[in-house]
Amino acid sequence: MDGELIILGSGGSSGVPAIGNWWGNCDQNEPKNIRTRPSIAIKTKESLIIVDTGQDFRIQMNREYLGAPDAVIITHLHADHVNGIDDLRNLQRLQTTRSHFPLYAFTDVLDDMQHRFAPHLFRDSENGFYKALCKPVPVTPTQKILVAGVEITPFTQDHGTMDSLGLRVGNVAYSTDMKRLDDTAYEILRGVETWIVDAAGDDNRKNPVHACVDEVIEMNAHVGAKNVILTHLPPSMDYATLRRQLPPNFTPAYDGLKLPFSIPTHYIP
Repeated sequence: MDGELIILGSGGSSGVPAIGNWWGNCDQNEPKNIRTRPSIAIKTKESLIIVDTGQDFRIQMNREYLGAPDAVIITHLHADHVNGIDDLRNLQRLQTTRSHFPLYAFTDVLDDMQHRFAPHLFRDSENGFYKALCKPVPVTPTQKILVAGVEITPFTQDHGTMDSLGLRVGNVAYSTDMKRLDDTAYEILRGVETWIVDAAGDDNRKNPVHACVDEVIEMNAHVGAKNVILTHLPPSMDYATLRRQLPPNFTPAYDGLKLPFSIPTHYIP
Protein backbone atom coordinates (compact mmCIF):
# COMPACT_ATOMS: atom_id res chain seq x y z
CA MET A 1 0.00 0.00 0.00
CA ASP A 2 1.30 3.45 -0.93
CA GLY A 3 0.65 6.58 1.10
CA GLU A 4 1.49 10.23 1.40
CA LEU A 5 2.76 12.03 4.45
CA ILE A 6 1.94 15.74 4.57
CA ILE A 7 3.80 18.19 6.80
CA LEU A 8 0.84 20.17 8.11
CA GLY A 9 3.03 22.27 10.39
CA SER A 10 6.82 22.57 10.57
CA GLY A 11 7.13 25.33 13.16
CA GLY A 12 7.87 25.39 16.85
CA SER A 13 5.51 26.18 19.67
CA SER A 14 5.21 29.85 18.66
CA GLY A 15 4.99 29.36 14.89
CA VAL A 16 6.69 31.69 12.42
CA PRO A 17 6.15 34.58 12.52
CA ALA A 18 5.51 34.45 16.25
CA ILE A 19 2.92 36.72 17.81
CA GLY A 20 4.06 40.33 17.58
CA ASN A 21 4.99 39.62 13.95
CA TRP A 22 8.40 38.40 15.14
CA TRP A 23 10.37 36.61 12.44
CA GLY A 24 13.63 36.16 14.35
CA ASN A 25 16.34 35.20 11.85
CA CYS A 26 13.81 34.10 9.23
CA ASP A 27 13.53 35.96 5.93
CA GLN A 28 9.90 37.03 5.76
CA ASN A 29 10.07 37.06 1.94
CA GLU A 30 10.65 33.29 1.90
CA PRO A 31 7.24 31.53 1.91
CA LYS A 32 8.80 28.37 3.38
CA ASN A 33 9.57 30.34 6.55
CA ILE A 34 5.84 30.73 7.26
CA ARG A 35 5.36 27.88 9.73
CA THR A 36 2.40 26.65 11.73
CA ARG A 37 2.61 24.45 14.82
CA PRO A 38 4.03 20.92 14.40
CA SER A 39 1.69 18.32 12.89
CA ILE A 40 1.52 15.78 10.08
CA ALA A 41 -1.16 13.94 8.12
CA ILE A 42 -0.79 10.32 7.02
CA LYS A 43 -2.95 9.81 3.95
CA THR A 44 -3.81 6.73 1.88
CA LYS A 45 -6.55 6.05 -0.64
CA GLU A 46 -8.64 4.55 2.15
CA SER A 47 -7.85 6.67 5.20
CA LEU A 48 -6.62 9.89 6.79
CA ILE A 49 -4.72 10.00 10.09
CA ILE A 50 -3.79 13.26 11.83
CA VAL A 51 -0.85 13.43 14.21
CA ASP A 52 -1.35 16.29 16.72
CA THR A 53 -3.95 19.04 16.75
CA GLY A 54 -2.26 22.27 17.79
CA GLN A 55 -3.64 25.80 17.77
CA ASP A 56 -3.31 25.97 13.94
CA PHE A 57 -5.22 22.73 13.28
CA ARG A 58 -8.14 24.45 11.50
CA ILE A 59 -5.82 26.49 9.27
CA GLN A 60 -3.76 23.42 8.35
CA MET A 61 -6.76 21.25 7.47
CA ASN A 62 -8.34 23.98 5.36
CA ARG A 63 -5.07 24.77 3.59
CA GLU A 64 -4.64 21.14 2.49
CA TYR A 65 -8.37 20.62 1.77
CA LEU A 66 -8.55 17.71 4.19
CA GLY A 67 -11.84 16.38 5.54
CA ALA A 68 -12.72 14.41 8.63
CA PRO A 69 -9.86 12.15 9.76
CA ASP A 70 -10.37 8.45 10.42
CA ALA A 71 -8.16 8.70 13.51
CA VAL A 72 -6.05 11.14 15.51
CA ILE A 73 -2.73 10.46 17.26
CA ILE A 74 -1.47 12.77 20.02
CA THR A 75 2.27 12.68 20.67
CA HIS A 76 2.23 14.50 24.04
CA LEU A 77 0.37 17.05 26.14
CA HIS A 78 1.96 20.37 25.22
CA ALA A 79 -0.45 23.06 24.00
CA ASP A 80 1.05 23.29 20.50
CA HIS A 81 0.06 19.65 19.98
CA VAL A 82 -3.41 19.43 21.54
CA ASN A 83 -5.09 22.81 21.95
CA GLY A 84 -6.84 22.79 18.57
CA ILE A 85 -8.63 19.50 19.13
CA ASP A 86 -12.02 21.20 19.64
CA ASP A 87 -12.04 21.96 15.91
CA LEU A 88 -12.85 18.29 15.38
CA ARG A 89 -16.36 19.26 16.49
CA ASN A 90 -17.20 20.86 13.15
CA LEU A 91 -15.81 17.86 11.28
CA GLN A 92 -17.97 15.62 13.44
CA ARG A 93 -21.04 17.63 12.44
CA LEU A 94 -20.14 17.72 8.76
CA GLN A 95 -19.55 14.00 8.32
CA THR A 96 -22.32 11.45 8.82
CA THR A 97 -20.52 8.11 8.90
CA ARG A 98 -18.85 8.35 12.30
CA SER A 99 -20.09 9.45 15.71
CA HIS A 100 -16.61 10.00 17.17
CA PHE A 101 -12.92 9.96 16.29
CA PRO A 102 -10.54 7.30 17.66
CA LEU A 103 -7.86 9.14 19.63
CA TYR A 104 -4.56 7.26 20.09
CA ALA A 105 -2.06 8.30 22.78
CA PHE A 106 -0.11 7.04 25.76
CA THR A 107 -2.35 6.31 28.76
CA ASP A 108 -1.16 9.28 30.82
CA VAL A 109 -1.92 11.61 27.93
CA LEU A 110 -5.45 10.26 27.56
CA ASP A 111 -6.02 10.58 31.31
CA ASP A 112 -4.90 14.20 31.33
CA MET A 113 -6.99 15.10 28.28
CA GLN A 114 -10.11 13.63 29.85
CA HIS A 115 -9.69 16.13 32.71
CA ARG A 116 -8.55 19.05 30.57
CA PHE A 117 -11.29 18.81 27.95
CA ALA A 118 -14.10 17.17 29.96
CA PRO A 119 -16.95 16.71 29.55
CA HIS A 120 -17.17 17.07 25.80
CA LEU A 121 -14.07 15.22 24.62
CA PHE A 122 -14.75 11.64 25.68
CA ARG A 123 -18.36 11.65 26.91
CA ASP A 124 -21.73 13.13 26.01
CA SER A 125 -22.80 16.28 27.84
CA GLU A 126 -25.37 15.84 30.58
CA ASN A 127 -28.14 17.38 28.50
CA GLY A 128 -27.17 15.28 25.49
CA PHE A 129 -26.63 18.30 23.23
CA TYR A 130 -22.89 17.68 22.78
CA LYS A 131 -21.88 14.20 21.73
CA ALA A 132 -18.58 12.68 22.74
CA LEU A 133 -15.98 13.87 20.28
CA CYS A 134 -13.32 11.16 20.63
CA LYS A 135 -12.93 7.57 21.73
CA PRO A 136 -9.69 7.03 23.71
CA VAL A 137 -7.40 4.25 22.48
CA PRO A 138 -4.35 3.63 24.74
CA VAL A 139 -1.01 3.08 23.02
CA THR A 140 1.72 0.84 24.43
CA PRO A 141 5.27 1.71 23.29
CA THR A 142 6.81 -0.73 20.77
CA GLN A 143 3.54 -2.65 20.29
CA LYS A 144 2.41 -2.29 16.69
CA ILE A 145 -1.06 -0.86 16.20
CA LEU A 146 -3.45 -0.80 13.27
CA VAL A 147 -4.77 2.73 12.88
CA ALA A 148 -7.44 3.15 10.19
CA GLY A 149 -5.90 0.21 8.33
CA VAL A 150 -2.33 1.55 8.60
CA GLU A 151 0.30 -0.35 10.57
CA ILE A 152 2.20 1.95 12.95
CA THR A 153 4.99 1.19 15.39
CA PRO A 154 5.01 3.65 18.34
CA PHE A 155 8.02 4.27 20.56
CA THR A 156 8.93 6.46 23.52
CA GLN A 157 11.09 9.57 23.20
CA ASP A 158 12.70 11.67 25.94
CA HIS A 159 11.31 15.22 25.71
CA GLY A 160 13.17 16.45 28.76
CA THR A 161 10.25 17.10 31.10
CA MET A 162 8.04 14.28 29.76
CA ASP A 163 7.92 11.44 27.27
CA SER A 164 6.61 11.94 23.76
CA LEU A 165 5.37 9.41 21.24
CA GLY A 166 7.42 8.75 18.12
CA LEU A 167 6.10 6.63 15.28
CA ARG A 168 7.29 4.62 12.33
CA VAL A 169 5.02 4.01 9.35
CA GLY A 170 6.63 1.76 6.76
CA ASN A 171 9.77 3.48 5.49
CA VAL A 172 8.99 6.85 7.13
CA ALA A 173 9.33 7.87 10.80
CA TYR A 174 8.25 10.94 12.75
CA SER A 175 10.08 12.17 15.86
CA THR A 176 8.77 15.53 16.93
CA ASP A 177 9.55 17.01 20.35
CA MET A 178 12.44 14.96 21.63
CA LYS A 179 15.87 15.52 23.16
CA ARG A 180 17.26 11.99 23.04
CA LEU A 181 16.39 8.40 22.15
CA ASP A 182 16.99 5.10 23.90
CA ASP A 183 18.20 1.84 22.38
CA THR A 184 14.66 0.59 21.82
CA ALA A 185 13.79 3.67 19.76
CA TYR A 186 16.97 3.28 17.74
CA GLU A 187 16.11 -0.35 17.01
CA ILE A 188 12.67 0.64 15.69
CA LEU A 189 14.05 3.51 13.62
CA ARG A 190 17.11 1.76 12.24
CA GLY A 191 17.15 1.64 8.44
CA VAL A 192 14.17 3.94 7.89
CA GLU A 193 14.44 5.78 4.56
CA THR A 194 13.01 9.14 5.65
CA TRP A 195 13.18 10.49 9.21
CA ILE A 196 11.26 13.64 10.10
CA VAL A 197 12.82 14.82 13.32
CA ASP A 198 12.76 17.64 15.86
CA ALA A 199 15.70 20.05 15.62
CA ALA A 200 14.27 22.98 17.57
CA GLY A 201 17.43 23.14 19.66
CA ASP A 202 19.08 24.77 16.62
CA ASP A 203 22.78 25.12 17.54
CA ASN A 204 22.33 24.83 21.30
CA ARG A 205 23.29 21.49 22.83
CA LYS A 206 22.16 22.79 26.23
CA ASN A 207 18.51 23.01 25.18
CA PRO A 208 16.89 20.69 27.75
CA VAL A 209 13.87 19.56 25.73
CA HIS A 210 14.76 19.69 22.02
CA ALA A 211 17.61 18.17 20.04
CA CYS A 212 19.93 20.53 18.21
CA VAL A 213 21.07 19.98 14.63
CA ASP A 214 24.41 18.43 15.60
CA GLU A 215 22.65 16.01 17.95
CA VAL A 216 20.30 14.94 15.16
CA ILE A 217 23.29 14.33 12.88
CA GLU A 218 24.85 12.17 15.59
CA MET A 219 21.61 10.26 16.18
CA ASN A 220 21.23 9.56 12.50
CA ALA A 221 24.57 7.76 12.58
CA HIS A 222 22.62 5.12 14.55
CA VAL A 223 19.33 5.43 12.64
CA GLY A 224 20.83 5.41 9.15
CA ALA A 225 18.04 7.34 7.43
CA LYS A 226 18.80 8.22 3.81
CA ASN A 227 16.81 11.45 4.10
CA VAL A 228 16.50 13.51 7.28
CA ILE A 229 13.92 16.29 7.38
CA LEU A 230 14.20 18.75 10.26
CA THR A 231 10.95 20.00 11.78
CA HIS A 232 9.67 21.97 14.79
CA LEU A 233 11.72 24.89 13.47
CA PRO A 234 11.66 28.10 15.58
CA PRO A 235 12.12 31.66 14.28
CA SER A 236 15.88 31.38 14.83
CA MET A 237 16.17 28.87 11.94
CA ASP A 238 15.93 30.40 8.46
CA TYR A 239 15.03 28.02 5.62
CA ALA A 240 17.64 29.11 3.05
CA THR A 241 20.39 29.34 5.66
CA LEU A 242 19.67 25.80 6.79
CA ARG A 243 19.73 24.51 3.22
CA ARG A 244 23.24 25.90 2.79
CA GLN A 245 24.55 24.62 6.12
CA LEU A 246 23.06 21.12 6.40
CA PRO A 247 24.68 17.90 5.15
CA PRO A 248 23.56 16.75 1.68
CA ASN A 249 20.93 14.28 2.94
CA PHE A 250 19.45 16.76 5.45
CA THR A 251 16.79 19.34 4.61
CA PRO A 252 14.45 21.64 6.54
CA ALA A 253 10.74 20.87 6.50
CA TYR A 254 8.16 23.39 5.37
CA ASP A 255 4.39 23.56 5.67
CA GLY A 256 2.66 21.63 2.90
CA LEU A 257 5.63 19.39 2.06
CA LYS A 258 4.31 16.07 0.72
CA LEU A 259 6.31 12.86 0.98
CA PRO A 260 5.24 9.64 -0.79
CA PHE A 261 6.05 6.45 1.08
CA SER A 262 5.28 2.74 1.25
CA ILE A 263 3.39 1.21 4.18
CA PRO A 264 2.74 -2.41 5.13
CA THR A 265 -0.45 -4.00 3.78
CA HIS A 266 -0.93 -6.29 6.76
CA TYR A 267 -0.74 -6.06 10.50
CA ILE A 268 1.89 -8.04 12.39
CA PRO A 269 1.19 -8.02 16.18
